[in-house]
Amino acid sequence: MNDAIALAAVDLGSNSFRLEIGSYEHHQIHRVEYLKETVRQGSGLDSNRNLTQESMERGWACLARFGERLRGFNPAHVRAVATQTLREARNRDVFIDRASELLGFPIEVISGEEEAALIYRGVISQLPASDEHRLVIDIGGRSTEFVLGQNSVAQSVASYRIGSVAWTARYFPQGELTPEAFKTAEIAARAVLDEALDTFSPGSWDIAYASAGTANAVGDTLAANGQGQGVITRAGLDWLHQQLLQAKHIDRVKLDGLKEDRRPVVAGGLSVLRAVFDLLGLERMEVAQGALRMGVLYGLVDDEQIGDIHSASVLGLMQRFGVNTLHARHVAETAQQLWQQLHPAEPHAPAMLAWAGLLHEVGCRISRSNYHRHSAYVLEHSNAPGFTPAELAHLGQLVLGHRGKLKKVEAFMHLPAHAVQLLCLRLAVVLCNSRRAPDMEGLQLQRQGQQLLLQTPQGWAQRFPLSAQLLREEAEAISKTDWQLQLLIN
Repeated sequence: MNDAIALAAVDLGSNSFRLEIGSYEHHQIHRVEYLKETVRQGSGLDSNRNLTQESMERGWACLARFGERLRGFNPAHVRAVATQTLREARNRDVFIDRASELLGFPIEVISGEEEAALIYRGVISQLPASDEHRLVIDIGGRSTEFVLGQNSVAQSVASYRIGSVAWTARYFPQGELTPEAFKTAEIAARAVLDEALDTFSPGSWDIAYASAGTANAVGDTLAANGQGQGVITRAGLDWLHQQLLQAKHIDRVKLDGLKEDRRPVVAGGLSVLRAVFDLLGLERMEVAQGALRMGVLYGLVDDEQIGDIHSASVLGLMQRFGVNTLHARHVAETAQQLWQQLHPAEPHAPAMLAWAGLLHEVGCRISRSNYHRHSAYVLEHSNAPGFTPAELAHLGQLVLGHRGKLKKVEAFMHLPAHAVQLLCLRLAVVLCNSRRAPDMEGLQLQRQGQQLLLQTPQGWAQRFPLSAQLLREEAEAISKTDWQLQLLIN
Protein backbone atom coordinates (compact mmCIF):
# COMPACT_ATOMS: atom_id res chain seq x y z
CA MET A 1 0.00 0.00 0.00
CA ASN A 2 2.44 2.66 -1.15
CA ASP A 3 -0.08 4.89 -2.91
CA ALA A 4 -2.72 6.90 -1.05
CA ILE A 5 -6.05 5.11 -0.78
CA ALA A 6 -9.39 6.89 -0.44
CA LEU A 7 -11.47 5.50 2.43
CA ALA A 8 -14.90 6.45 3.71
CA ALA A 9 -16.83 5.85 6.93
CA VAL A 10 -20.53 6.60 7.32
CA ASP A 11 -21.86 6.88 10.88
CA LEU A 12 -25.64 6.74 11.33
CA GLY A 13 -25.87 8.15 14.83
CA SER A 14 -28.93 8.95 16.90
CA ASN A 15 -28.46 12.72 16.60
CA SER A 16 -26.48 13.15 13.38
CA PHE A 17 -25.43 11.24 10.27
CA ARG A 18 -21.77 11.78 9.36
CA LEU A 19 -19.53 10.98 6.42
CA GLU A 20 -15.77 10.94 6.95
CA ILE A 21 -13.47 10.58 3.94
CA GLY A 22 -9.82 9.89 4.63
CA SER A 23 -6.62 9.26 2.73
CA TYR A 24 -4.56 6.29 3.88
CA GLU A 25 -0.84 6.54 3.31
CA HIS A 26 2.21 5.35 5.25
CA HIS A 27 0.04 3.70 7.93
CA GLN A 28 -1.78 6.97 8.69
CA ILE A 29 -5.22 8.27 7.77
CA HIS A 30 -5.64 11.98 7.12
CA ARG A 31 -9.03 13.68 6.85
CA VAL A 32 -9.95 14.69 3.30
CA GLU A 33 -13.57 15.67 3.81
CA TYR A 34 -16.20 15.64 6.55
CA LEU A 35 -19.95 15.98 6.06
CA LYS A 36 -22.48 16.11 8.87
CA GLU A 37 -26.26 16.46 8.91
CA THR A 38 -28.37 16.73 12.04
CA VAL A 39 -31.07 14.12 11.39
CA ARG A 40 -32.23 13.52 14.98
CA GLN A 41 -33.34 10.00 14.19
CA GLY A 42 -33.17 9.17 17.89
CA SER A 43 -36.12 11.49 18.44
CA GLY A 44 -38.06 9.69 15.71
CA LEU A 45 -38.85 6.49 17.62
CA ASP A 46 -42.53 6.23 18.53
CA SER A 47 -43.97 4.53 21.62
CA ASN A 48 -43.72 1.14 19.89
CA ARG A 49 -40.06 1.74 19.05
CA ASN A 50 -40.77 2.16 15.36
CA LEU A 51 -39.14 4.91 13.33
CA THR A 52 -41.72 7.40 12.15
CA GLN A 53 -42.10 7.96 8.43
CA GLU A 54 -40.87 11.53 8.84
CA SER A 55 -37.65 10.46 10.57
CA MET A 56 -37.01 7.81 7.92
CA GLU A 57 -37.51 10.36 5.16
CA ARG A 58 -34.98 12.69 6.82
CA GLY A 59 -32.45 9.88 7.02
CA TRP A 60 -33.03 8.72 3.43
CA ALA A 61 -32.61 12.26 2.08
CA CYS A 62 -29.29 12.65 3.93
CA LEU A 63 -27.95 9.28 2.75
CA ALA A 64 -28.89 10.05 -0.84
CA ARG A 65 -26.64 13.11 -0.64
CA PHE A 66 -23.86 11.07 0.95
CA GLY A 67 -24.34 8.45 -1.77
CA GLU A 68 -23.73 10.99 -4.51
CA ARG A 69 -20.42 11.96 -2.89
CA LEU A 70 -19.35 8.31 -2.62
CA ARG A 71 -20.02 7.31 -6.21
CA GLY A 72 -17.02 5.57 -7.67
CA PHE A 73 -15.54 4.50 -4.33
CA ASN A 74 -14.20 0.97 -4.09
CA PRO A 75 -16.79 -1.00 -2.03
CA ALA A 76 -13.94 -2.54 -0.03
CA HIS A 77 -12.94 0.97 1.08
CA VAL A 78 -16.34 2.09 2.42
CA ARG A 79 -18.10 1.02 5.60
CA ALA A 80 -21.41 2.35 6.91
CA VAL A 81 -22.42 1.59 10.49
CA ALA A 82 -25.57 2.33 12.45
CA THR A 83 -25.73 2.55 16.23
CA GLN A 84 -28.25 2.65 19.08
CA THR A 85 -31.35 4.09 17.42
CA LEU A 86 -31.31 1.46 14.71
CA ARG A 87 -30.38 -1.21 17.24
CA GLU A 88 -33.65 -0.35 18.98
CA ALA A 89 -35.93 0.32 16.00
CA ARG A 90 -38.29 -2.56 15.30
CA ASN A 91 -38.78 -1.46 11.71
CA ARG A 92 -35.10 -0.91 11.07
CA ASP A 93 -35.05 -3.30 8.11
CA VAL A 94 -37.54 -1.08 6.29
CA PHE A 95 -35.26 1.90 6.78
CA ILE A 96 -31.98 0.10 6.09
CA ASP A 97 -33.07 -1.57 2.85
CA ARG A 98 -33.92 1.76 1.26
CA ALA A 99 -31.03 3.57 2.96
CA SER A 100 -28.45 1.11 1.64
CA GLU A 101 -29.85 1.50 -1.86
CA LEU A 102 -29.63 5.30 -1.70
CA LEU A 103 -26.17 5.28 -0.17
CA GLY A 104 -24.90 2.72 -2.64
CA PHE A 105 -23.26 0.62 0.08
CA PRO A 106 -24.59 -1.83 2.69
CA ILE A 107 -25.35 -0.46 6.14
CA GLU A 108 -24.47 -2.56 9.19
CA VAL A 109 -26.18 -2.25 12.56
CA ILE A 110 -23.28 -2.91 14.93
CA SER A 111 -23.51 -4.03 18.55
CA GLY A 112 -22.75 -1.66 21.39
CA GLU A 113 -19.63 -3.64 22.20
CA GLU A 114 -18.29 -3.40 18.65
CA GLU A 115 -19.10 0.30 18.65
CA ALA A 116 -17.07 0.68 21.85
CA ALA A 117 -14.08 -1.17 20.36
CA LEU A 118 -14.19 0.97 17.22
CA ILE A 119 -14.38 4.12 19.33
CA TYR A 120 -11.28 3.07 21.28
CA ARG A 121 -9.48 2.24 18.06
CA GLY A 122 -10.29 5.65 16.65
CA VAL A 123 -9.27 7.50 19.81
CA ILE A 124 -5.88 5.82 20.19
CA SER A 125 -5.11 6.38 16.51
CA GLN A 126 -4.83 10.07 17.38
CA LEU A 127 -2.73 9.58 20.53
CA PRO A 128 1.00 8.94 20.96
CA ALA A 129 2.12 5.40 21.78
CA SER A 130 1.99 4.77 25.52
CA ASP A 131 1.70 1.94 28.03
CA GLU A 132 -0.85 3.96 30.00
CA HIS A 133 -4.16 2.37 30.87
CA ARG A 134 -6.71 4.54 29.09
CA LEU A 135 -10.37 4.98 29.89
CA VAL A 136 -12.51 6.23 27.00
CA ILE A 137 -16.12 7.28 27.51
CA ASP A 138 -18.28 8.19 24.53
CA ILE A 139 -21.69 9.78 25.22
CA GLY A 140 -23.80 9.52 22.08
CA GLY A 141 -27.41 10.32 21.38
CA ARG A 142 -28.96 7.14 22.76
CA SER A 143 -26.04 5.08 24.03
CA THR A 144 -22.90 5.60 26.07
CA GLU A 145 -19.83 3.43 25.60
CA PHE A 146 -17.12 2.70 28.18
CA VAL A 147 -13.76 1.26 27.10
CA LEU A 148 -10.69 0.46 29.17
CA GLY A 149 -7.57 -0.39 27.21
CA GLN A 150 -3.83 -0.35 26.99
CA ASN A 151 -1.84 0.30 23.82
CA SER A 152 -3.98 -0.99 20.92
CA VAL A 153 -5.97 -3.46 23.02
CA ALA A 154 -9.49 -2.66 24.19
CA GLN A 155 -9.45 -4.85 27.30
CA SER A 156 -12.94 -4.11 28.63
CA VAL A 157 -15.90 -2.68 26.73
CA ALA A 158 -19.49 -1.90 27.67
CA SER A 159 -22.45 -0.08 26.16
CA TYR A 160 -25.35 1.46 28.07
CA ARG A 161 -28.69 2.70 26.74
CA ILE A 162 -28.32 6.28 27.83
CA GLY A 163 -27.41 9.40 25.85
CA SER A 164 -27.95 13.09 25.17
CA VAL A 165 -30.99 12.73 22.89
CA ALA A 166 -32.74 10.13 25.04
CA TRP A 167 -32.08 11.96 28.33
CA THR A 168 -33.11 15.35 26.96
CA ALA A 169 -36.39 13.93 25.64
CA ARG A 170 -37.11 12.09 28.89
CA TYR A 171 -36.14 14.66 31.55
CA PHE A 172 -36.31 18.00 29.70
CA PRO A 173 -39.28 17.33 27.35
CA GLN A 174 -40.52 20.93 27.30
CA GLY A 175 -37.04 22.46 27.37
CA GLU A 176 -37.38 23.67 30.96
CA LEU A 177 -34.01 23.78 32.72
CA THR A 178 -34.71 23.42 36.44
CA PRO A 179 -32.64 22.12 39.36
CA GLU A 180 -35.23 19.37 39.88
CA ALA A 181 -34.99 18.21 36.27
CA PHE A 182 -31.18 18.04 36.38
CA LYS A 183 -31.20 16.22 39.71
CA THR A 184 -33.68 13.63 38.45
CA ALA A 185 -31.77 13.15 35.19
CA GLU A 186 -28.45 12.68 36.99
CA ILE A 187 -29.85 10.22 39.52
CA ALA A 188 -31.39 8.21 36.70
CA ALA A 189 -28.11 8.25 34.77
CA ARG A 190 -26.15 7.01 37.77
CA ALA A 191 -28.66 4.20 38.24
CA VAL A 192 -28.15 3.03 34.65
CA LEU A 193 -24.37 3.34 34.81
CA ASP A 194 -23.92 1.95 38.32
CA GLU A 195 -22.93 -1.53 37.05
CA ALA A 196 -19.99 0.06 35.22
CA LEU A 197 -18.19 0.23 38.57
CA ASP A 198 -17.80 -3.55 38.52
CA THR A 199 -15.48 -3.29 35.51
CA PHE A 200 -14.37 0.34 35.37
CA SER A 201 -13.51 0.95 38.99
CA PRO A 202 -11.57 4.09 39.99
CA GLY A 203 -7.85 3.44 39.90
CA SER A 204 -7.97 1.01 36.97
CA TRP A 205 -6.87 3.69 34.50
CA ASP A 206 -4.10 6.26 34.26
CA ILE A 207 -5.91 8.83 32.12
CA ALA A 208 -9.54 9.34 31.09
CA TYR A 209 -10.79 10.58 27.72
CA ALA A 210 -14.21 11.82 26.64
CA SER A 211 -15.09 11.44 22.97
CA ALA A 212 -17.79 12.23 20.40
CA GLY A 213 -20.67 14.70 20.29
CA THR A 214 -21.38 15.56 23.90
CA ALA A 215 -17.68 15.68 24.81
CA ASN A 216 -16.85 17.94 21.88
CA ALA A 217 -19.82 20.23 22.52
CA VAL A 218 -19.02 20.61 26.21
CA GLY A 219 -15.28 20.88 25.60
CA ASP A 220 -15.70 23.57 22.92
CA THR A 221 -18.09 25.55 25.11
CA LEU A 222 -15.78 25.43 28.13
CA ALA A 223 -12.77 26.42 26.02
CA ALA A 224 -14.60 29.38 24.44
CA ASN A 225 -15.49 30.65 27.89
CA GLY A 226 -12.09 30.36 29.54
CA GLN A 227 -12.83 27.11 31.37
CA GLY A 228 -9.90 25.07 30.01
CA GLN A 229 -8.62 24.08 26.58
CA GLY A 230 -9.09 20.49 25.45
CA VAL A 231 -10.14 19.34 28.88
CA ILE A 232 -13.39 18.86 30.81
CA THR A 233 -13.11 19.45 34.55
CA ARG A 234 -15.58 19.06 37.38
CA ALA A 235 -15.40 22.82 37.93
CA GLY A 236 -16.13 23.40 34.26
CA LEU A 237 -19.19 21.14 34.39
CA ASP A 238 -20.46 23.01 37.44
CA TRP A 239 -20.00 26.31 35.59
CA LEU A 240 -21.91 25.04 32.54
CA HIS A 241 -24.64 23.66 34.76
CA GLN A 242 -25.12 27.08 36.32
CA GLN A 243 -25.28 28.75 32.90
CA LEU A 244 -28.09 26.42 31.83
CA LEU A 245 -30.00 26.97 35.06
CA GLN A 246 -29.72 30.73 34.61
CA ALA A 247 -31.11 30.44 31.07
CA LYS A 248 -34.11 28.50 32.51
CA HIS A 249 -35.12 27.23 29.04
CA ILE A 250 -33.13 25.54 26.29
CA ASP A 251 -34.32 28.11 23.75
CA ARG A 252 -32.64 30.87 25.77
CA VAL A 253 -29.23 29.19 26.03
CA LYS A 254 -26.68 31.37 24.24
CA LEU A 255 -23.10 30.39 24.93
CA ASP A 256 -19.94 30.98 22.94
CA GLY A 257 -18.66 27.72 21.49
CA LEU A 258 -21.99 25.88 21.71
CA LYS A 259 -23.12 25.07 18.19
CA GLU A 260 -26.76 25.46 17.28
CA ASP A 261 -27.25 21.78 16.42
CA ARG A 262 -25.98 20.72 19.88
CA ARG A 263 -27.98 23.25 21.90
CA PRO A 264 -31.28 21.27 21.91
CA VAL A 265 -29.64 18.18 23.47
CA VAL A 266 -26.96 19.75 25.68
CA ALA A 267 -29.00 19.40 28.89
CA GLY A 268 -29.33 15.63 28.54
CA GLY A 269 -25.70 15.24 27.56
CA LEU A 270 -24.50 17.38 30.47
CA SER A 271 -26.61 15.35 32.92
CA VAL A 272 -25.03 12.10 31.75
CA LEU A 273 -21.54 13.59 31.83
CA ARG A 274 -22.00 14.90 35.37
CA ALA A 275 -23.27 11.49 36.44
CA VAL A 276 -20.17 9.84 34.94
CA PHE A 277 -17.89 12.23 36.87
CA ASP A 278 -19.72 11.55 40.14
CA LEU A 279 -19.91 7.79 39.65
CA LEU A 280 -16.24 7.32 38.78
CA GLY A 281 -14.87 10.03 41.06
CA LEU A 282 -13.37 11.93 38.13
CA GLU A 283 -11.89 15.40 38.40
CA ARG A 284 -10.98 15.84 34.73
CA MET A 285 -11.20 14.17 31.33
CA GLU A 286 -9.20 14.94 28.22
CA VAL A 287 -11.29 15.69 25.13
CA ALA A 288 -10.38 12.99 22.61
CA GLN A 289 -10.10 13.26 18.87
CA GLY A 290 -10.93 10.40 16.52
CA ALA A 291 -13.58 8.03 17.93
CA LEU A 292 -16.05 5.92 15.94
CA ARG A 293 -15.54 7.08 12.37
CA MET A 294 -11.75 7.01 12.62
CA GLY A 295 -12.00 3.55 14.12
CA VAL A 296 -14.10 2.43 11.17
CA LEU A 297 -11.57 3.88 8.73
CA TYR A 298 -8.65 2.09 10.36
CA GLY A 299 -10.71 -1.08 10.31
CA LEU A 300 -10.78 -0.89 6.52
CA VAL A 301 -7.03 -1.26 6.21
CA ASP A 302 -4.47 -3.77 7.40
CA ASP A 303 -2.55 -1.46 9.69
CA GLU A 304 0.35 -3.01 11.58
CA GLN A 305 0.22 -0.59 14.50
CA ILE A 306 -3.46 -0.93 15.24
CA GLY A 307 -4.30 -4.54 14.29
CA ASP A 308 -7.80 -5.87 13.61
CA ILE A 309 -10.71 -5.90 16.03
CA HIS A 310 -10.65 -9.68 16.44
CA SER A 311 -6.98 -9.70 17.41
CA ALA A 312 -7.51 -6.81 19.81
CA SER A 313 -10.37 -8.71 21.46
CA VAL A 314 -8.28 -11.87 21.77
CA LEU A 315 -5.35 -9.99 23.28
CA GLY A 316 -7.70 -8.20 25.64
CA LEU A 317 -9.12 -11.51 26.90
CA MET A 318 -5.64 -12.94 27.32
CA GLN A 319 -4.56 -9.98 29.41
CA ARG A 320 -7.76 -9.85 31.43
CA PHE A 321 -7.52 -13.53 32.39
CA GLY A 322 -3.76 -13.63 32.89
CA VAL A 323 -3.02 -16.13 30.12
CA ASN A 324 0.58 -17.34 29.80
CA THR A 325 1.22 -15.60 26.49
CA LEU A 326 4.31 -17.58 25.48
CA HIS A 327 2.67 -20.97 26.02
CA ALA A 328 -0.55 -19.85 24.32
CA ARG A 329 1.39 -18.76 21.25
CA HIS A 330 3.27 -22.07 21.15
CA VAL A 331 -0.04 -23.96 21.16
CA ALA A 332 -1.59 -21.69 18.53
CA GLU A 333 1.41 -21.91 16.22
CA THR A 334 1.73 -25.69 16.60
CA ALA A 335 -1.98 -26.19 15.86
CA GLN A 336 -1.64 -24.06 12.74
CA GLN A 337 1.42 -26.03 11.58
CA LEU A 338 -0.43 -29.32 11.98
CA TRP A 339 -3.46 -28.00 10.10
CA GLN A 340 -1.19 -26.71 7.35
CA GLN A 341 0.29 -30.20 6.90
CA LEU A 342 -3.23 -31.48 6.25
CA HIS A 343 -4.01 -28.63 3.84
CA PRO A 344 -0.75 -27.90 1.97
CA ALA A 345 -2.57 -26.08 -0.84
CA GLU A 346 -4.09 -23.53 1.57
CA PRO A 347 -2.00 -20.37 2.17
CA HIS A 348 -3.17 -19.85 5.76
CA ALA A 349 -4.63 -21.88 8.59
CA PRO A 350 -8.02 -20.70 9.92
CA ALA A 351 -7.78 -17.73 12.24
CA MET A 352 -10.32 -19.47 14.48
CA LEU A 353 -7.78 -22.21 15.21
CA ALA A 354 -5.11 -19.70 16.20
CA TRP A 355 -7.56 -17.81 18.43
CA ALA A 356 -8.59 -21.05 20.14
CA GLY A 357 -4.94 -21.86 20.82
CA LEU A 358 -4.37 -18.41 22.30
CA LEU A 359 -7.48 -18.58 24.47
CA HIS A 360 -7.65 -22.23 25.54
CA GLU A 361 -6.44 -21.42 29.07
CA VAL A 362 -8.53 -18.32 29.86
CA GLY A 363 -10.48 -20.43 32.36
CA CYS A 364 -7.37 -21.10 34.49
CA ARG A 365 -7.90 -17.76 36.24
CA ILE A 366 -11.19 -19.18 37.57
CA SER A 367 -9.93 -22.66 38.47
CA ARG A 368 -7.29 -25.09 37.26
CA SER A 369 -9.75 -27.91 37.80
CA ASN A 370 -11.85 -28.35 34.65
CA TYR A 371 -10.38 -25.11 33.34
CA HIS A 372 -11.40 -26.04 29.78
CA ARG A 373 -15.05 -25.84 30.81
CA HIS A 374 -14.49 -22.44 32.40
CA SER A 375 -12.65 -21.33 29.25
CA ALA A 376 -15.59 -22.33 27.07
CA TYR A 377 -18.07 -20.54 29.33
CA VAL A 378 -15.99 -17.34 29.35
CA LEU A 379 -15.75 -17.29 25.56
CA GLU A 380 -19.38 -18.14 24.86
CA HIS A 381 -20.59 -15.41 27.23
CA SER A 382 -17.92 -12.80 26.49
CA ASN A 383 -18.48 -9.39 24.96
CA ALA A 384 -15.67 -9.76 22.42
CA PRO A 385 -15.82 -6.92 19.88
CA GLY A 386 -15.62 -8.13 16.30
CA PHE A 387 -16.92 -11.63 17.07
CA THR A 388 -20.43 -12.76 16.23
CA PRO A 389 -22.30 -15.05 18.67
CA ALA A 390 -21.75 -17.93 16.23
CA GLU A 391 -17.99 -17.32 16.19
CA LEU A 392 -17.85 -17.22 19.98
CA ALA A 393 -19.83 -20.47 20.12
CA HIS A 394 -17.32 -22.04 17.69
CA LEU A 395 -14.39 -20.86 19.82
CA GLY A 396 -16.12 -22.15 22.93
CA GLN A 397 -16.52 -25.62 21.45
CA LEU A 398 -12.87 -25.75 20.37
CA VAL A 399 -11.54 -24.86 23.82
CA LEU A 400 -14.10 -27.10 25.53
CA GLY A 401 -12.93 -30.07 23.47
CA HIS A 402 -9.18 -29.42 23.57
CA ARG A 403 -8.75 -31.90 26.44
CA GLY A 404 -10.59 -34.77 28.05
CA LYS A 405 -13.30 -36.94 26.57
CA LEU A 406 -14.73 -35.93 23.21
CA LYS A 407 -18.33 -36.96 23.80
CA LYS A 408 -19.07 -33.46 25.12
CA VAL A 409 -18.37 -31.97 21.65
CA GLU A 410 -19.84 -34.82 19.63
CA ALA A 411 -22.30 -32.60 17.75
CA PHE A 412 -19.57 -30.07 16.94
CA MET A 413 -17.41 -32.80 15.39
CA HIS A 414 -20.12 -33.87 12.94
CA LEU A 415 -18.71 -31.29 10.55
CA PRO A 416 -15.34 -32.63 9.28
CA ALA A 417 -13.83 -29.11 9.09
CA HIS A 418 -14.65 -28.53 12.75
CA ALA A 419 -13.34 -31.95 13.74
CA VAL A 420 -10.01 -31.38 11.98
CA GLN A 421 -9.53 -28.03 13.73
CA LEU A 422 -10.29 -29.58 17.11
CA LEU A 423 -7.98 -32.56 16.58
CA CYS A 424 -5.14 -30.29 15.49
CA LEU A 425 -5.66 -28.23 18.64
CA ARG A 426 -5.67 -31.33 20.85
CA LEU A 427 -2.47 -32.63 19.27
CA ALA A 428 -0.85 -29.20 19.68
CA VAL A 429 -1.69 -29.16 23.40
CA VAL A 430 -0.14 -32.62 23.78
CA LEU A 431 3.02 -31.66 21.89
CA CYS A 432 3.36 -28.48 24.00
CA ASN A 433 2.96 -30.41 27.28
CA SER A 434 6.36 -29.19 28.53
CA ARG A 435 5.15 -25.63 27.97
CA ARG A 436 7.92 -25.07 25.49
CA ALA A 437 7.81 -24.85 21.70
CA PRO A 438 7.89 -28.48 20.46
CA ASP A 439 10.48 -29.81 18.04
CA MET A 440 8.37 -30.24 14.91
CA GLU A 441 11.21 -31.31 12.62
CA GLY A 442 10.36 -34.64 11.03
CA LEU A 443 6.83 -34.80 12.49
CA GLN A 444 4.35 -35.59 9.71
CA LEU A 445 0.56 -35.50 9.94
CA GLN A 446 -1.59 -36.90 7.14
CA ARG A 447 -5.28 -37.55 6.67
CA GLN A 448 -7.26 -40.22 4.87
CA GLY A 449 -10.98 -39.70 5.29
CA GLN A 450 -11.64 -39.71 9.02
CA GLN A 451 -8.27 -41.17 9.94
CA LEU A 452 -5.21 -39.14 10.88
CA LEU A 453 -1.74 -40.60 10.65
CA LEU A 454 1.01 -39.04 12.78
CA GLN A 455 4.55 -40.20 12.15
CA THR A 456 7.63 -39.19 14.16
CA PRO A 457 11.29 -39.25 13.13
CA GLN A 458 13.64 -41.96 14.31
CA GLY A 459 14.54 -41.71 17.98
CA TRP A 460 11.73 -39.25 18.76
CA ALA A 461 10.06 -41.47 21.37
CA GLN A 462 13.31 -41.85 23.27
CA ARG A 463 13.88 -38.10 23.30
CA PHE A 464 10.30 -37.28 24.29
CA PRO A 465 8.93 -40.25 26.27
CA LEU A 466 6.20 -38.24 28.02
CA SER A 467 4.94 -36.79 24.73
CA ALA A 468 4.91 -40.29 23.21
CA GLN A 469 2.79 -41.61 26.12
CA LEU A 470 0.38 -38.68 25.90
CA LEU A 471 -0.04 -39.24 22.16
CA ARG A 472 -0.98 -42.89 22.81
CA GLU A 473 -3.58 -41.73 25.33
CA GLU A 474 -4.85 -39.19 22.79
CA ALA A 475 -5.19 -41.90 20.13
CA GLU A 476 -7.28 -43.92 22.60
CA ALA A 477 -9.56 -40.96 23.31
CA ILE A 478 -10.05 -40.20 19.61
CA SER A 479 -10.85 -43.85 18.87
CA LYS A 480 -14.10 -43.45 20.83
CA THR A 481 -15.38 -41.07 18.12
CA ASP A 482 -15.96 -41.48 14.39
CA TRP A 483 -12.31 -40.47 13.90
CA GLN A 484 -9.09 -42.42 14.38
CA LEU A 485 -5.52 -41.41 15.12
CA GLN A 486 -2.89 -43.87 13.91
CA LEU A 487 0.58 -43.42 15.39
CA LEU A 488 3.90 -44.38 13.89
CA ILE A 489 6.15 -43.40 16.76
CA ASN A 490 9.79 -44.19 16.24
